[in-house]
Amino acid sequence: MLKDTPEEWRVTATATPFTGKKTSVATDEVVMPDGTTATRDYQVHPGSVAVLALDEEGRVLVLRQYRHPVRHKLWEIPAGLLDIPGENPLHAAQRELYEEAHVKAEDWRVLIDVFTSPGGSDEAVRVFLARNVSEADGERFDVSEEEADMEVARVPLADLVRGALAGELHNACLIIGVLALQAALDGEGPEALRAAEAPWPARPFTV
Repeated sequence: MLKDTPEEWRVTATATPFTGKKTSVATDEVVMPDGTTATRDYQVHPGSVAVLALDEEGRVLVLRQYRHPVRHKLWEIPAGLLDIPGENPLHAAQRELYEEAHVKAEDWRVLIDVFTSPGGSDEAVRVFLARNVSEADGERFDVSEEEADMEVARVPLADLVRGALAGELHNACLIIGVLALQAALDGEGPEALRAAEAPWPARPFTV
């Protein structure tokens, strides 16, 4: 079986030419296998969580949000940054589902873990499957900026799979999530997925 393995090549120098509000850019001088040194620039990212929330009718909760870097309004699944170092990703995912959709879920599983762009960023994302969803208690979270214009819908999984394969949907977490769920449904089923607090070496956390 194929399996990714951690490995770290020697870094002879490092710098941080840019530091932003949530992420930064690092420049490392990395020793290659032939002994030469190469410069590698990459985004330093705290990590993210995303939630594929599936209702009792087999529909996925999706959001439509403006994304300025790509100049598009994209259909997405609820997602957010791991703002606190060492934060439990399940707790972060539950928070994002509440804040972005005012929804809670009774059953949580790890759907899939990914590095979003390993050639240029160290961002790691854990995508959860949330089932048995219902409206959350209390007042809705006060949204602002891009989220103030956000639309919410529930769409059959098959429609999202078709849209991804047709090139009509482009958000990475949405596409990864719906295709992973479809694969799980076609295989051993959601019950065979990892537990919600399964270890995540890319972003270690305290249970």
